[in-house]
Amino acid sequence: MARPITTAILFAFANLMAVAVANVGAAGRTPEPFPKAQAPQSGYVGTETCVGCHDNYDTTLTPTKHGFKGNERTPMAQKGCESCHGPGAAHADDPEKVKPVQFPKVAADVANAQCQSCHNRGEHALWDGSQHENRNVKCVDCHSVHSSEGATLMRAKTQQLTCARCHQAITNKQQRFNHMPVREGALTCSSCHNVHGSVNVKLLRTGTTVDQSCTSCHTEKRGPFLWEHAPVVDSCTTCHDSHGSNNERMLQAKLPFLCQRCHVTSRHPPTVYEGFTLQNSQNANKLFGKSCANCHQQVHGSNHPNGKFFLR
Repeated sequence: MARPITTAILFAFANLMAVAVANVGAAGRTPEPFPKAQAPQSGYVGTETCVGCHDNYDTTLTPTKHGFKGNERTPMAQKGCESCHGPGAAHADDPEKVKPVQFPKVAADVANAQCQSCHNRGEHALWDGSQHENRNVKCVDCHSVHSSEGATLMRAKTQQLTCARCHQAITNKQQRFNHMPVREGALTCSSCHNVHGSVNVKLLRTGTTVDQSCTSCHTEKRGPFLWEHAPVVDSCTTCHDSHGSNNERMLQAKLPFLCQRCHVTSRHPPTVYEGFTLQNSQNANKLFGKSCANCHQQVHGSNHPNGKFFLR
């Protein structure tokens, strides 16, 4: 004998039919476009008023992501110039006494707050408390919204030249004789550093130490090794200058002097400043060509059971 259809089942079926009819009706409708730009709010006068005096300032933004003719939901599209420089009504009424936000002149925290109202995620999420923020560096010290010369609205043509405005000693090293990836265009400063902020030392992008940053590319030097070389465990920059060097493989000093900064009491050989080394052919004949590296080639570490001395 069939069970009678209950009121609850009928009610559920009616709800399903109502949802289905609503979906069919929605499928036939044209999607609503983005909301149009809102009328200027109180205190705002609109871009047209701004460019009445500041000729062509709006056109410099057209080819950039700051251009007004983008997604109409963005603040830049809705408020134009005033989205960065603040409400302009008071300035329009008395241009001499009332000035909008002038980024080169205002305090760093005020200028940067304007930029951070949009640029506060991803690369820029850790700006607060970063080394550059603590030193009152402004966004406009490196970037120019209206007259940029390089990518990402940089003031200089290249990232290297932008960083060189402050870090002259570092960028001078990059012009030294030996192979330097930044100078050759294979890397940029931001390949290793996040200039907008990082949780790591020295604004490094990767790892919590310099070693971890280096081995993110130089994986064959990562280890762990059965026999580890103490300077390598300490820091790659013990032996290498990551920003440039006149020595082979960007070493801090030439061989054998680099090795003898630590191995000063070794009997094989002792320092080159001792007459014993230069007079005794058994030791002196090893200080030629690649010097110590003629024999000790696995200086980053060895996994050979007999690799205590990092021999090839």
